[in-house]
Amino acid sequence: MGRTYYLFRSGRLRRRQNTLYLEWEADGQVERQAIPIEDVEALYAMGELDLNTRLLSFLGRHGVGLHVFNYYGFYVGSFYPREAHASGQVVVAQALHYADPARRLTLARRFVEGALFHMRRNLLYYRRQGLAVEAPLAVIEQSLGELERCPEVHALMGLEGRARDAYYSAFPLILNLEGFRRSRRPPENPVNALISFGNGLLYAAVLSELYHTPLHPAVSFLHEPSAGRFSLALDIAEIFKPLVVDRMVFTLMNRNALSEEDFLEEVGFCYLKDEGRKKVVMEFEERLRETVQHPRLKRPVSYRTLIRLEAYKLVRHLLGMEPYEPLKAWW
Repeated sequence: MGRTYYLFRSGRLRRRQNTLYLEWEADGQVERQAIPIEDVEALYAMGELDLNTRLLSFLGRHGVGLHVFNYYGFYVGSFYPREAHASGQVVVAQALHYADPARRLTLARRFVEGALFHMRRNLLYYRRQGLAVEAPLAVIEQSLGELERCPEVHALMGLEGRARDAYYSAFPLILNLEGFRRSRRPPENPVNALISFGNGLLYAAVLSELYHTPLHPAVSFLHEPSAGRFSLALDIAEIFKPLVVDRMVFTLMNRNALSEEDFLEEVGFCYLKDEGRKKVVMEFEERLRETVQHPRLKRPVSYRTLIRLEAYKLVRHLLGMEPYEPLKAWW
């Protein structure tokens, strides 16, 4: 795997002699940073970039995705190269599973099961630390018991939403932060800004891994496919949010790694400044590089690799090779 580059500077991204360059002006001079294309897995544009179609063509030929975040740190879209691993057989199987309510529901249940398992795992950890999280834990465990009785995907989404609300109700205890409640559009305080930014990073990371598989990122099973989004990335990200994003938030907040200076708070709205985003990105990348010993592969694999392996498990299910079971952290 190549490296993921986060571009915080505003400037011009261009190709020059088969190398990427980020150029910007400083003190009347043009500064330039070279980015060897062979070393790039994906680019995250955090600042304002000028580029042209020749540059996008260059990225496409090398299989490099470009994920764009706006001024407030919200994910807004991706340049997704032509699929290098496209398989008509897999895409047809995806569409057939989506079109069949029973087969779609089976997969949707597994995504929610993986998400609830990791929410429960986080709360069990904090219960062992002496926190009184029994009430939200009971809701999540009840939801796990009701998964197989959900008659359709809409009801399943409702069950997952109620469990997640209960899970977030434990955050004031975990973070020693009274009065916290989850707010999304817009995030109202630093913790919500962290969660929203982290979820955007994770969505883009999942999308980058899907590019290396024959799956079509717009054909999903839990989230409804719609124009303008790669909803399969949302499905798979549900499993990893508690494992990657939430644990990252707990670490950053409980270690006081971020200060008030890293956020800009306005009435009813809060977002991370550039310096704060850089700190979050460093922690996020560290988590994706973290490795665990895989019991089946008999070797260490990174969290980023676990995301790709999750996608390939889905491929095997779609092709009738083995039923899909979601990742359940064993370490």
